Amino acid sequence: MSTINTVVLSLILVCSTLVGCSKDSASTEQNIPYVMVAQPTSSHQAQKSYAGEVQARQQTALAFRVGGQVVERYVDVGDQVKVGQVLARLDVKDAQLQLNAARAQLDSAQSAAKIAQDELQRFQQLLPMNAVSRSQYDAIDNQYKSAVAALKQAQSNYAVAQNQTVYNRLVANKNGVITARNIEVGQVVAAGQAAYQLAISGEREVVIGVPEQAMSQIKVGQPATVTLWSQPDQRFEAYVREISPAADQSRTFSVKVALRAANPAIQLGQSARVFLNGNAQQQLTVPLSSISANGQQAYVLVVGANHQLRKVDVQLGAYGRDSVPVLSGLKPTDYVVVGGVHLLRDQQKIHPIDRENRAVKIQAGG
Repeated sequence: MSTINTVVLSLILVCSTLVGCSKDSASTEQNIPYVMVAQPTSSHQAQKSYAGEVQARQQTALAFRVGGQVVERYVDVGDQVKVGQVLARLDVKDAQLQLNAARAQLDSAQSAAKIAQDELQRFQQLLPMNAVSRSQYDAIDNQYKSAVAALKQAQSNYAVAQNQTVYNRLVANKNGVITARNIEVGQVVAAGQAAYQLAISGEREVVIGVPEQAMSQIKVGQPATVTLWSQPDQRFEAYVREISPAADQSRTFSVKVALRAANPAIQLGQSARVFLNGNAQQQLTVPLSSISANGQQAYVLVVGANHQLRKVDVQLGAYGRDSVPVLSGLKPTDYVVVGGVHLLRDQQKIHPIDRENRAVKIQAGG
């Protein structure tokens, strides 16, 4: 009888032990939390574009080299001009009077120089015979040299007066198109005052304004694409030619984007849009709720194949309204904890689920 009791007692102890083990296992399983996870969204950085205006790569202001009253103008805004073409003319009366006075002075100087030369030749013949003194000869020689110098001065004055007469005509120095006119018939202009603006024929470029926060992304030589508002379906290859070192009154930096090939369809003053082609790098984005920080170092919790969490330090970009780009530290195949990061710890085991409360299978290396 004692043997039977012993056997029964042993069975009860075994059963109790098995039941206790089962309860401990279930308790442990219940302690593993269900955590929502997701992979970072992947996208390419948006291509930035800026509105601008088509301009000539080379422009010049045309001005008279002398002052005077405008009596005729032959071209207007939009006219095509060629090298040597007369664009406008000043009143030539005063210049002609100055030329006549310079001519009279030149004639007088030539006569004086001829007389001085003849006198010097006579004294050169008399000096060996001691018919004149050495001091008299030196005086005549100096008189001749002074007359020659006066002749050269008169010749220079006459050449200047001739130029002044020619300068009364404004002549185009390059082929191009007139983009601005600043004179009217009857107007008195000063020397050097801009009369016309000339866009020189040849290369074209688009001038855009770039805000200072985007300047670090633009480099000289960077490829770009240009479209015209009037021809939105056509794209023209271009590149960044020049970047202004200082901002203008609108607090933007002027950037000149040159077209790689000339195209007669592109006219001056047309509205255009410039698309700057940067490096097409893939960008990963995670929800703001996935980010936590240890001091100044941001991190996310990545789920491993064994459903254990792993703390990964990340470098973040500019924060958005509900997401933030991850510049380094993550892979597109990683699964990160979406929310409650501060309630979890490194190496903790979880049950990963998606937004639909479905179990997520984590692949090895994911």
